Amino acid sequence: MRFLIAGYGSIGRRHLRNLRALGQDDIVLYRTGKSTLPEDELAGLTVEYDLGAALAHQPDAVIIANPTANHLDVALPAAEAGCHILMEKPISHSLAGVAALGEALQRGGGKLLVGFQFRFHPGLQKLAELIRQQTAGRPLSARVEWGEYLPAWHPWEDYRQSYSARADLGGGVVVTLSHPLDYLRWLLGEVNGLWAFTGQISDLEIEVEDMGEIGLRFESGAVASLHLDYYRRPPVHRLEITCTEGLLRWDNADGAARWVKAEDGTEEVYLPPADFERNQLFLAEMQHFMDVMQGKAEPVCGLEGGQRALELALAVHQSAAEGRRITW
Repeated sequence: MRFLIAGYGSIGRRHLRNLRALGQDDIVLYRTGKSTLPEDELAGLTVEYDLGAALAHQPDAVIIANPTANHLDVALPAAEAGCHILMEKPISHSLAGVAALGEALQRGGGKLLVGFQFRFHPGLQKLAELIRQQTAGRPLSARVEWGEYLPAWHPWEDYRQSYSARADLGGGVVVTLSHPLDYLRWLLGEVNGLWAFTGQISDLEIEVEDMGEIGLRFESGAVASLHLDYYRRPPVHRLEITCTEGLLRWDNADGAARWVKAEDGTEEVYLPPADFERNQLFLAEMQHFMDVMQGKAEPVCGLEGGQRALELALAVHQSAAEGRRITW
């Protein structure tokens, strides 16, 4: 299998390393040359600076790891060429071109996987299992907190120039940390109502929102609240779901899932494997993508799921700007 990686920022480099770890060495890199990462790992790699020249290598799959606002510039011609696509989330910064991408995928015959790697977290997978089995009863409400100090993400670069901090590249905390907009739908079902506050309230020198406070209502009747920010120190990423028979909890700090029983307050703890570390999410995602390419699996989150997560992120901005609830 031949892979084309579009973009060599931190996530592009991670995908390069993981492909090699999974035994794949037929790799082409398409880049603009703007990355601030060292290039020592590119020795012996075919590098193209023109997309047409990159696609002329006839890759089986394209991994889209460039800035959000540039995703569709690569995805559309890749889909037309019949490539399978692993696209980093969010799929874009707007819905323009998303329908055209779906049509191009149909014509070309490729499959698309959106890179919501938390779908591969063993703790969240355990919560999904417990919810399916109704172990803790029916979900009623949920709360997600996710805050990370943006300047600490990539210490080797000026955070003010990162795509996460720039409106022209599709940044902002709502789309950059949009994983919960995906995994809450995965766990609790479809959303039919949303309200939000967003703003730039910290001392960070950025041109996009650094905070989002979001309320969601699901078709099941359950509700959720979601806090996202770029300024939290130390970082936090955790989820709690209140159910009729107790609490379901997950904390990214230790990766564990927990069921606190309503009856007596005792706790069942489900730890991830002893050797678990963050990159295993991306390795599992890449292995799943390779299975999709070979017809062994369907994408756990395809274009439709990626589009819905983007629609929710855009609705967050609409709600905050207009001061009203958005419903579907």
